[in-house]
Amino acid sequence: KRREQWMAHRLLPENLRKRIRRYEQYKWQETRGVDEENLLSNLPKDLRRDIKRHLCLALLMRVPMFEKMDEQLLDALCDRLQPVLYTEESYIVREGDPVDEMLFIMRGKLLTMTTNGGRTGFFNSEHLGAGDFCGEELLTWALDPHTSSNLPISTRTVRALVEVEAFALKADDLKFVASQFRRLHSKQLRHTFRFYSQQWRTWAACFIQAAWRRHVKKKLEESLKEEENRLQDALAKEACGSSPSLGATMYASRFAANILRTIRRSGSVRKPRISERMPPMLFQKPAE
Repeated sequence: KRREQWMAHRLLPENLRKRIRRYEQYKWQETRGVDEENLLSNLPKDLRRDIKRHLCLALLMRVPMFEKMDEQLLDALCDRLQPVLYTEESYIVREGDPVDEMLFIMRGKLLTMTTNGGRTGFFNSEHLGAGDFCGEELLTWALDPHTSSNLPISTRTVRALVEVEAFALKADDLKFVASQFRRLHSKQLRHTFRFYSQQWRTWAACFIQAAWRRHVKKKLEESLKEEENRLQDALAKEACGSSPSLGATMYASRFAANILRTIRRSGSVRKPRISERMPPMLFQKPAE
């Protein structure tokens, strides 16, 4: 009742009121009105750790990145994870905003997309589900010993497609875990992180597409060159066999060569026009 009175007093539009009501209903459905974080904070440290382990460990192990971590590191993560809920169509982070937490999805589905810093025409999107994570820019920031105090900027927009249940690891907590446990720097963990990171996947896809386009362009140029040489050889043989028409044959040869050069030039001229419609698949390589 107080919430409805407050919304009416602040003259909130009906769409905002519906979103607030939907979130409160979802939160009640999941927690039955119990503030778990406040409840746990009043318990002794060892009891709090065991409860958090019971609540979080099985869910945390569904994230491939954490499968091979040892018990001590998992305990440290469990102790600092915070449960979060998002309703349908909620924006978790927008491209260009500071990233203040990593999110590990336990249930639901997210859409993550990027325009590569606002590049006209560039767009990449992926779906995230249970076991995936987002906000990986924060892990790179936390693992860099020479990083600045400024939070990293998100390279993607993340939106909830349905109701989402997840665990959040805040920037300060992640920095603490990274500083205490050097095992986060292991080569095996870096490979796993890159395999599931949307940033690295997008960069890899763009890298492959750019390589394929270079290959196609090179094959086309080689094919044109072969056709030109074949035509030149045929015209030369014809010129040797019929000397009276040598002048006409040479003229035809020069005409054919000019046509091929024109085709090649027009192909190179058209390339930028195509690239205007389809921008080059260039994407900045993520930080190591």
